[in-house]
Amino acid sequence: VFGHEQSRVAINAIHELVRDAGKPVWDWKAPAKDEVLIAKVGALAEEKLATAYQIRNKQARTHATRQTYAWVMAGLKAEGVEFDPVAVEGLLFDIEARIVRSQILAGEPRIDGRDTRTVRDIEIRSSVLPRTHGSALFTRGETQALVVTTLGTERDAQRIDALAGEYEDRFMLHYNMPPFATGETGRVGSPKRREIGHGRLAKRALVACLPSKDEFPYTMRVVSEVTESNGSSSMASVCGGCLSLMDAGVPMKAHVAGIAMGLIKEGSRFAVLTDILGDEDHLGDMDFKVAGTTNGITALQMDIKIQGITKEIMQVALAQAKEARMHILGKMQEAMGQAKAEISSFAPRLTTLKINPEKIRDVIGKGGAVIRGLQEETGTQINIDEDGTITIASTDPAKADEAKRRIEQITAEVEVGKIYEGPVTKILDFGALINLLPGKDGLLHISQIANERVEKVTDYLKEGQIVKVKVLETDEKGRVKLSMKALLDRPAQPAYGAEHSGSANQS
Repeated sequence: VFGHEQSRVAINAIHELVRDAGKPVWDWKAPAKDEVLIAKVGALAEEKLATAYQIRNKQARTHATRQTYAWVMAGLKAEGVEFDPVAVEGLLFDIEARIVRSQILAGEPRIDGRDTRTVRDIEIRSSVLPRTHGSALFTRGETQALVVTTLGTERDAQRIDALAGEYEDRFMLHYNMPPFATGETGRVGSPKRREIGHGRLAKRALVACLPSKDEFPYTMRVVSEVTESNGSSSMASVCGGCLSLMDAGVPMKAHVAGIAMGLIKEGSRFAVLTDILGDEDHLGDMDFKVAGTTNGITALQMDIKIQGITKEIMQVALAQAKEARMHILGKMQEAMGQAKAEISSFAPRLTTLKINPEKIRDVIGKGGAVIRGLQEETGTQINIDEDGTITIASTDPAKADEAKRRIEQITAEVEVGKIYEGPVTKILDFGALINLLPGKDGLLHISQIANERVEKVTDYLKEGQIVKVKVLETDEKGRVKLSMKALLDRPAQPAYGAEHSGSANQS
């Protein structure tokens, strides 16, 4: 195994360090076991706990084991036995583990009645929250996750100030599991280490199949709300997260599913469990989470409580995980074969256009006045990149089109020979200024107003008057020369012969 071989290099280096600079090993011995107390606790609890673990429902089973714990404590007190409650709870836990582990290794049904390879019943519902951009409710046995996707603009990306420098992340996944998910009450506050770790694992599983920014320019936020938990809510978040993204219209490269595998190992005997329960997690030896597509694995995480596992165990676990993953992926594909073609009407529509980078300052305006006014007047959100790419976000297509039209006007270039219509903005002694485009005026010289000689500009034009002009030329400084005369019909010139004849008669 390649990874194991590389690890051995580091392990051998540690052994060499211990050999050369290690401290003497502590001569520590565990305290002797209280065999009398162990026997009394076993006599009181063994049968009741074995009966409790025949109950298939988690809440009922938990209630029965808690009653057994309380009954054992009361029985010891009635017998006048002095004991440490924490020590007794540890002994009861050992009995629970022995019962569950021995049943599984003997080939008997698991806690909920399944064999070692069966995945619990799966139920999938999409678009369960119509007001959100995308949502899915994924249920596997007694584990359920309500997952919501929200689409945002580039401005909504998470800005991260890391050791290697600042960068932005356009995909966020947040995992929440309130106490009621396990039938308990408790304080709900900021995310703890477990929530952050589970969210990070689910994100790593999904990020490999997200579309590129060019294919889908949105920022995506997925929130998994675990409403019920009995084994691997993080993998339920992967399945629900994938379906929620597809429900939001995100063109995922493939469906992604996850499964949690367990292990019971005693000596040379072992059993690998598919889709473990919460009790099988804390009474077993391994929690091995595997997520991926039909083509391969996108994320792995393993917690083990024993010193190590063999290559054979790893091979069996991965093979069973693939079998379970394919089963779940099949269910997901039945529920939602592909991403929605259209995003939600509540999600922002993104319109992209490219302008000359030198025109960016015109769109922004002095102190940001132009772009701020555009956003306020059209109700859109406008983002400008340094390369001249402009992204307009709006839930109303008409507003986005209006913002696009106005930006195109601002950034449009005056073309020589083209006819424009615009208002007279200023009258001068030698002509008039005509507004051709937003922020762009041209000079109409007095000689270009009419075919006849013009003595006063005000005889023909007044401020605010809308006129049609033709662009004659532009110079290197961007100044524009206009003409009204070029659009007028020239007066007919008298023929040369007629002119000559008239002159001769007069003479």
